Formats: sequence, C-alpha cells, structure tokens
Amino acid sequence: MFGNDIAMDLGTATILIFVKGKGIVLNEPSVVAQNRETGKIESVGTEAQRMIGRTPGNIVATRPLRDGVISDYEVTQKMIKEFIRKVCGFSLVKPRLAVCVPSGITEVEERAVLDAGIQAGARQVYIIEEPIAAAIGAGIDIWKPNGNMVIDMGGGTTDTLVYVNGSPFSYHSIPAGGTQVTSDISILKNISMDNAEKIKIDAGCCWEQLMESDEFVIVPGVGGRPPVSIPRMHIMGIIKPRLEEIFKMVRQHIDSLNLSRNLGGGVVLTGGGAQLTGVTELAGHILGLPARLGSPIPCRELEGLVEDYRTPSYATAVGLVLEGAKRSGIEVSEENPEIYTGDKNNKNIVKKFTEWLTGEFF
Repeated sequence: MFGNDIAMDLGTATILIFVKGKGIVLNEPSVVAQNRETGKIESVGTEAQRMIGRTPGNIVATRPLRDGVISDYEVTQKMIKEFIRKVCGFSLVKPRLAVCVPSGITEVEERAVLDAGIQAGARQVYIIEEPIAAAIGAGIDIWKPNGNMVIDMGGGTTDTLVYVNGSPFSYHSIPAGGTQVTSDISILKNISMDNAEKIKIDAGCCWEQLMESDEFVIVPGVGGRPPVSIPRMHIMGIIKPRLEEIFKMVRQHIDSLNLSRNLGGGVVLTGGGAQLTGVTELAGHILGLPARLGSPIPCRELEGLVEDYRTPSYATAVGLVLEGAKRSGIEVSEENPEIYTGDKNNKNIVKKFTEWLTGEFF
C-alpha cells in the first residue's frame, strides 16, 4: 500500500483510526502489553487488554495515556507505531497523520504527541483539539449569532469549547470521563472492568424517567460462580452521580465566565459518554440550557455507511478527517450545495467525507 493518510482519535480509553479509502479500520482499547525485561511490545489494543491481570510476571499491560494526554512517551510512541503498522502494513511512502488531543494540552505534551507521530513513521503530523474536531464533525453552525458549547465526553477527559460568532471563545478540560464511570461500576459492584464497561454500554442510564423499575442486568459468573442479576436502577445510581459531578464542573466554568448569555444555541454532546441513555436530559437539567446529541451529518451519498457513522462517538473522528484535510491545503468546495447542512466554513462536509472514504479526499 502506498502513502496512506491516517486520522487517529487518540483517546485515554480507545484508539479510533480512519485510513484513506477504507474508512474506520480500527476501534480498539489504548492498551499496551510490554515485556518488562526487554522493553519489547508484545501486543496492543484488544489483544493487550485481554492480558490485563492475566499476564506473567515479566509482561505488564498498561494504558500509556492518562486524562487524555501522554503519560509514558516511549510506550505511547511504540503503541502509535504498532497501530500504524497494524492498519497500513508495509508502505514505501510515509503517511500523513492527523491526531486529536484534549483542549487543555500543554506545549510540552503537544510536542510529545508530534514527536511520537513522527517517530512512529508519519511524514507529517497535524494536531487538532478534540472539541474543535467534535464541533466540525457534528456539523454545528458556528457562524450563527447564538453561541454553542460542545461537550466532548471522552474516556479520560471531558472537554468543552464555546463558539461565539464563528470563533472559539473558551476552552476547558475536566479530568474525568467514561473511564471513571466504568471504574465506579467495577468497584461498587465488585466486577471486572471488562464486565463493568459492557454493562455501561449496554444498560447505562442516568435519567430515572427513562427506566423501568423492574429492569435487571445479568453479570456473567467468574471462576465457576453463577451469573449475578443486578437491578438496572442500581447501575443508574452509580453512573448518575459521576455525570452530575462532571456537568456541575461544566456549569461552574460557564458561571465563572458568565457564558450563559453567549449560549443561545445550547449545548451539543459528543464522544462515547454521550451515548448513555438520558445524558441530554441530565445535561440540560444541570446546565439550564437546551442539550442535544452531536452526530455526523446524514446524507444519502453515504449510502450504507450512514448509520455506522451517525453516533456521537464518531463526531470527533469525522471532524478530525475534515480538519486534517483542510490543514493539508484542501479547499472546501461549494459544489452540490443540496447535500450540505453545516456551517459556511465547512461547505459540503458530507461530500468531502464521502470522497475521503473512497480514497479521493487528500
């Protein structure tokens, strides 16, 4: 394969990768299994996650990103290199790489991401802040006079960005997200992180009015023990307090800068955490603002891919692709305006996204 362009949503919990002409090719945990004695990477992603808690003494499985940023530079560099090799194989031409980072990243941390990408084999690396990518991917009309807030609910961080009259007005990053929710379930219900994550995804809810009191969740037994039945209302009682804490911190940020008067367009929720049932109701209640989910813009030109990409968790990755192309010098066309429903700075983003998926974007 010659010269691939890659978009990588580098999350604390999950790595999501797009490859030009193929679309989403990888969605795996950001976990690395490394030989403690030799430093050799034994595995990454899903395979490495399976090794957590089950590895021999000389193999350690870790997450080299904490709170959305690099905590172990060398391991992260090796992980990025392994993922690039995994999705691209051998290439005579080094790929260009667009990477998402939290809005609160420091210059030192940004340099670490850039260096990791270059050392991993990319010829160019573009750094794009997650809430900016999320806003673009969700098709927010940032040029309307009413301001908008994007809340990107990731695994390690919850990032916010306020747009007013087309310009970024305020960034804020909260060091809490979906990983903490999973950990809460795991600890309070004494189950594995894998089972806690599955319960969160399959049965997670944070708004009582959307639940039935007699719903139950079945947790598989471990070590020969029988499965355990847990009331879904108990799971909600674990998830809701953590999300309330996060949204209250967002509210404090809004109040501290008197942003409410600039948010006539309300709040748009993106990221994996935005897929929890009742999250828009809870956010609207605490923030006192209308809240909605931010999903990539639908269009008939995406054909069978529409539903696959129309979830809040893909908004950041889609925006990453679009902004990466823009920074690569691609002019956004105004052709076929009938399929455009976003803002004037991102004309035809669906058309461009479709072209990218078919290999003609960069």
